[in-house]
Amino acid sequence: MVIEPTMSHAITGISSMATRNVLADLVEQYARHSRQRVLIESVGGVEAARRVLDGEPFDIVVLAAEAIDRLAAAGRIVPGSLADVARSGVAIAVAAGATQPDIAGEAAVRDAVLAARSIGYSSGPSGSQLLRLFERWGIAETITPRIVQAPPGVPVGSLVASGEVELGFQQLSELMHLPGIDVVGTLPPEIQLVTVFSAAVCTVSEQTSEAQALISFLVSPQAASAKLAHGMESV
Repeated sequence: MVIEPTMSHAITGISSMATRNVLADLVEQYARHSRQRVLIESVGGVEAARRVLDGEPFDIVVLAAEAIDRLAAAGRIVPGSLADVARSGVAIAVAAGATQPDIAGEAAVRDAVLAARSIGYSSGPSGSQLLRLFERWGIAETITPRIVQAPPGVPVGSLVASGEVELGFQQLSELMHLPGIDVVGTLPPEIQLVTVFSAAVCTVSEQTSEAQALISFLVSPQAASAKLAHGMESV
């Protein structure tokens, strides 16, 4: 995403795909009132973390909190710059027009998973949490032949839309705007898998004050409505 015009050098950043749409909205808002150009590249979370670890010249990084913590431990984040931006829950999707399973409670979701011909999940933190849930249910071995992991940066919903998987699990923010699918709903509260996304200034940044000002906007009350519009909540 590129916002113009600008009165200064662009703030650059990298994020996972989960926050791509909400960040697009938020940096557009920020540019309107600050006249600050912002360029955010959204890729798979694993790739984004690797590129920050490799020292690519980004001013900010927005990733799942656990990934940000690892970057901080590696000395790639400016101490004290970290802020939690949004929290996101997991939803379930089927192909557009397909019969929607009952997901009203934990038992219903478990039954839906067992009945599905194929199950799609992501390579991000929600995918790891989902696999642990299957293990807790004692069905991991049973459904292993039917599980399909979306490649990094590829939305699970695209596999659902193409018919490659019947039942797709991913964060609501990544499913809700995709064509060709119907979002059945979010996981019930007793098994909801919440990911917190955080932002921080990268140690290679030469615009730390400007980058920190952008992060302050991302966590401000003014940003709340955009997060809700994209299936996320303020932290």
